[in-house]
Amino acid sequence: MDWKRLAEFALSGSSGLEQYAILLVRVSIGLFFAISGANKLFVAGGTKPVYDTLVKAKVPFPRQTAYFVASVEFLCGSLLAVGLLSSFASVALLIDMIVATLTEALSTLPKGLSPLRWLDDFLYLPEVLYMLFFVWLICAGPGKFSADYWLAGKLLR
Repeated sequence: MDWKRLAEFALSGSSGLEQYAILLVRVSIGLFFAISGANKLFVAGGTKPVYDTLVKAKVPFPRQTAYFVASVEFLCGSLLAVGLLSSFASVALLIDMIVATLTEALSTLPKGLSPLRWLDDFLYLPEVLYMLFFVWLICAGPGKFSADYWLAGKLLR
């Protein structure tokens, strides 16, 4: 066994595997949002929970906003899954998750928690994890296994 390589991997990771990690996260989160948006748009009553949340949060034009949010999730999730306009899609979905956190997710946290316990519960929210993934994808880029990478190679020669 090559202990030096094992120690190097344990301490520094493997940049050779990074493209596969980016691919896995980008496609998985893209499919999640594409499917979620499709269910809201194309299944009867799919926008109702979003509409109810927006009404409760007193967001203007809740019906139109519900369809807008569902469309953003479907379109940007689809783009992210194939790696086309990935940074744009990640920014749009990041904003979507920030709004979802502010209008709904924060209200699910129990009141009267200590600051450390509140932070623990906040970081446990799925929306926060999605936000972190989007920030990472914006910074790391869509990876070599994406339409963006192929397009950049064609356009930037």
